Amino acid sequence: MAQVEIYTSPFCGYCSRAKRLLDQKGVSFNEIDVMSDNARRDEMTKRASGRHTVPQIFIDGKHIGGCDDLYALDRSGGLDPLLKA
Repeated sequence: MAQVEIYTSPFCGYCSRAKRLLDQKGVSFNEIDVMSDNARRDEMTKRASGRHTVPQIFIDGKHIGGCDDLYALDRSGGLDPLLKA
């Protein structure tokens, strides 16, 4: 199973939506809360090529993007193969 990391903040609807999709797929993930940790937010921004909104999602170290990107990847049939890698 792939290693999934998701940078989030509390009360973020897009974060909840992205986590719900991953949960529905039975995928465990490492959630990193950036709300109160500036070092983690800086880490996320650097890894996401300057993107600073949450969520930012990585699968096996590859940047997937945000919630809308995750759902688009799922609709195109590209998410499941990445998760099973």
